[in-house]
Amino acid sequence: MTQSAPARPLDWARAHLPIVHFLADSALWVVAIPAGVYLRYDFDTSRVWRSEVLLAVVVAVALQGTFGLLYGVYRRRWRYGSFDEVRMVGATALSVGIVMTVAWWGSGVGDGRAIPRSVPLLATGVCLLGQIAIRSIWRLYVESRRRPQGDDLERLLVVGAGEGGEQVLRTLMATPESPYVPVAIVDDDPAKRNLRLSGVRVEGRVDQLPDVATKRHASAVLIATPSEEGPFFRRVTDLAESAGLAVFVLPPVEQLLGGVDLGDIRPVAESDLLGRRPADIDTAAVAEYITGRRVMVTGAGGSIGSELCRQLARFEPAALFMLDRDESGLHGTQLSIEGRALLDDECLVLADIRDPQRIDEVFASAQPDVVFHAAALKHLPLLELHPGEGWKTNVCGTHYLLDAARRHGVERFVNVSTDKAADPSSVLGWTKRITERLTANAAAVGVTECLSVRFGNVLGSNGSVLPTFREQAANGGPLTVTDERVTRYFMTIEEASRLTIYAGAIGDPGEVLILDMGEPVSILAVAQRFAQQYDPPLDIVFTGLRHNEKLHEDLIGSDEVGECRVHEQITHVPVPPLTPEEVFEQQLGHDATPGVSPVTDVAQLAFIATAGLVHDEARAHVDSGH
Repeated sequence: MTQSAPARPLDWARAHLPIVHFLADSALWVVAIPAGVYLRYDFDTSRVWRSEVLLAVVVAVALQGTFGLLYGVYRRRWRYGSFDEVRMVGATALSVGIVMTVAWWGSGVGDGRAIPRSVPLLATGVCLLGQIAIRSIWRLYVESRRRPQGDDLERLLVVGAGEGGEQVLRTLMATPESPYVPVAIVDDDPAKRNLRLSGVRVEGRVDQLPDVATKRHASAVLIATPSEEGPFFRRVTDLAESAGLAVFVLPPVEQLLGGVDLGDIRPVAESDLLGRRPADIDTAAVAEYITGRRVMVTGAGGSIGSELCRQLARFEPAALFMLDRDESGLHGTQLSIEGRALLDDECLVLADIRDPQRIDEVFASAQPDVVFHAAALKHLPLLELHPGEGWKTNVCGTHYLLDAARRHGVERFVNVSTDKAADPSSVLGWTKRITERLTANAAAVGVTECLSVRFGNVLGSNGSVLPTFREQAANGGPLTVTDERVTRYFMTIEEASRLTIYAGAIGDPGEVLILDMGEPVSILAVAQRFAQQYDPPLDIVFTGLRHNEKLHEDLIGSDEVGECRVHEQITHVPVPPLTPEEVFEQQLGHDATPGVSPVTDVAQLAFIATAGLVHDEARAHVDSGH
């Protein structure tokens, strides 16, 4: 039988750390009390070896152990050297000193002058400083061992000395396997000049980023200001890219409640540069009309519709019906929510909103309480070529849904619109403007609370600018931009969906709710930044504005007036109603059945969308195509 090797002293110490800590703290009393006597009597060593001194040492050590156990110092309640432990160490030393001082002064032990009454006070101060010093030195040693080491580490220049910066620096400097090592901080707050966080100093303003990076040989920038918005990210990214530095970011602040982790650091994305931080919403108000209710989403296989489904599922509706004519889209949505996609759930509804009979069957079966209408044809140039398809899907399809919602007792109907509906000039804009007015009319005449939500371009949605640029880049370029002056509003899919859901909680029937999307972004600037990510940079070519396309979009039309009533970033705009008779009978002069004779001309769409809003001569001007 093999005999195990004797344990080494270091192994024994690690296994019995509370005893080691007690012995180290007690040693300070063993030294401090005789040293106090020695100093008090002008270096007279004969006084040190008296029995009273030995008694005082024994009492001090006993009290140290008693109070240390009582306060948890020797029961492993706190990590050695942590601030929590140091606080209890101080309480322990002070308790020992107070007891000894009272005993010496009250019992007359000190009257023999072997131990003057001042010695317990002096010894307490020495022990307190010594115990804290030992722990501080140990903590500094442990932290130095944890700091990332190596010549191949990414040298980070951290932007922001706030809470986000403090968290990420603490994480980076305590993670040996970290591939990053912070070397300097920049921050625009003058009060933080020369501030040190985890040993890293603030060395300048954000505008001095290139100079600081050169001085500290930084190879990358980490934007540690998760509460900032797109303009700040673009400013820092431009400075970093001019200095040849890679750029990393942290997630939004609401995702950092559990602290910063290495996995939170990621390369800057287009959404960081173009987007804005999501507006806060009252989740309790949303839950009140979603939780436990039967909810339907049309266009559930699309970009907005699928994200709506994902967010609505978190509010635990009684049933979530996902309707789309694209079976592959429904497959992807179910997979993203449930982690499987067997397509065997009755809540997956394969239907076309252009089929009124099928829509009526679906509503009769599902009996939804709330409907989010995200199904639409949205590609502007394609609809210019085929306006009849836009008419049948966007206008007729919305009419069928509104009619079914009224007849089957739907409580709320939220129509998803677009900024193209503000001062429209295209088939997409006119058809969506008509749907806004049809929705307002349904709110006026029916029991269903109907309203619309209007927002700009959605980052990453099917056919939007960023996926287009990625596809063009994958093919070697060039990137195509219609006009160097074109600007657009952008928001993330997540925020667009949040707003749409929130609209159902705060919007009044017949309104359009519009989110403040910040400043419009230059598409050319987006293309240039995207092109610079490749070596060599990709070419950019201009294709010219497409038919009826605007240079600049508007969120609120020139004839609209809105107000912020509930949320400072959400504008409520009243919409004049438009009856189905005005859309399908009086203006077209044919059978009232929508789609029998589809509109195939943008002038006709404009004529319908402005019904009852402009004088006859103005409408004739629109009808003439001017």
